[in-house]
Amino acid sequence: MDSPIFENDAIVLGLLMAALGLVFYTSSIKSGFWKNFYRFIPALLMCYLIPSIFNSLGLISDEISQLYFIASRYLLPASLVLMTLSIDLKAIFNLGPKALIMFLTGTLGIIIGGPLAILLISAFSPETVGGVGPDAVWRGLTTIAGSWIGGGANQAAMLEIFEYNQEEYGGMVLVDIVVANVWMAIILIGIERNKRIDNWLKADSSAITALKKKVTAFSKKRERNPSLNDLVIMLSIAFTAVGIAHWGSELISTGLTENFEAFTNKSSALASFASTFFWMITIATLIGILLSFTKARNYEGAGASKIGSIFIYVLVATIGMKMDLTKVVENPGLIAIGFVWISIHAGLLILVAKLIKAPYFFLAVGSQANVGGAASAPVVAAAFHPSLATVGVLLAVLGYVVGTYGAMFCAVLMEIAATS
Repeated sequence: MDSPIFENDAIVLGLLMAALGLVFYTSSIKSGFWKNFYRFIPALLMCYLIPSIFNSLGLISDEISQLYFIASRYLLPASLVLMTLSIDLKAIFNLGPKALIMFLTGTLGIIIGGPLAILLISAFSPETVGGVGPDAVWRGLTTIAGSWIGGGANQAAMLEIFEYNQEEYGGMVLVDIVVANVWMAIILIGIERNKRIDNWLKADSSAITALKKKVTAFSKKRERNPSLNDLVIMLSIAFTAVGIAHWGSELISTGLTENFEAFTNKSSALASFASTFFWMITIATLIGILLSFTKARNYEGAGASKIGSIFIYVLVATIGMKMDLTKVVENPGLIAIGFVWISIHAGLLILVAKLIKAPYFFLAVGSQANVGGAASAPVVAAAFHPSLATVGVLLAVLGYVVGTYGAMFCAVLMEIAATS
């Protein structure tokens, strides 16, 4: 690949922060061009899209920059702690089973979407889904199934289990990134129109509204102008928790891999639980939940969730860096499979949401908990309200549980579809 114009991460961070500042400033203008612009284009989408344009133009490169790693490993767990401080677990449970139903529907959509996409594309372009032995396209597609149900660890497991030609693996990673990021952009657009979507779905979003109102009321009741002490203490809580989460995740991951062979074998369904990222997110969320039962929850009044939201927006910008718009036309056949696949996933979610009258929130987060995993599900959930970020985390963690098994079942179906 060609070197980007800016390789220094200090400069790249400056560009990303300039983009975020521009979006927040222009979206605050309530008249003229910008008012009409943001009526159609959500501000959150622009925070995601502008960095992708920088990447596409060769100004920056996610392959060289370490900013996504830093944001996902440091800022994401810190944001989860800060946004979970004021969580009301009882209200979360009162959201009912629809969140789980929509998550499992999303999983099913990935499982059946893969083989159906192969069958549909093969009718027009059989060579696109062909190949034999290690070069068989269906073997490569199993890695996408692993990524879209469980995440990176499950993706690696599928590569190991089905022995796809690793020289061709980059093409599958490209499909994964392009299609997943375009789908996330569509979901972000929907968030801005979620009330209209809920009306169309005839959804009952009263439990979600009640949770948001409860957290907002709690925040207003304790609202105060944050002092320097408040800000330092909130950051101290957040990043101390990040340190504990990293320490704990390394201990657990090392303990599992050194003492249990099943966790070291990449072809094992348990291998994903050796992921330090999985345990880091889990521990950070658990710390936030535990702190919500202490006086630390009062820091919500000083803006804890606002600081957490800043971290989330920086993460969104670094996720946007991973999208190269010029790559969409590089391998049209495989990209077409990916878009047909994700369309089946989306169609099934919409159908079930309509049948059970589930709010768009459950559809969006249920989908991202599968396709995006722990890095993006909290982002989408928090876009509705910071207090809902935990729902995204809990569902994403569930994705790790069902990821390998779901991807293996999908792989069997794709092999049948490809050889038929």
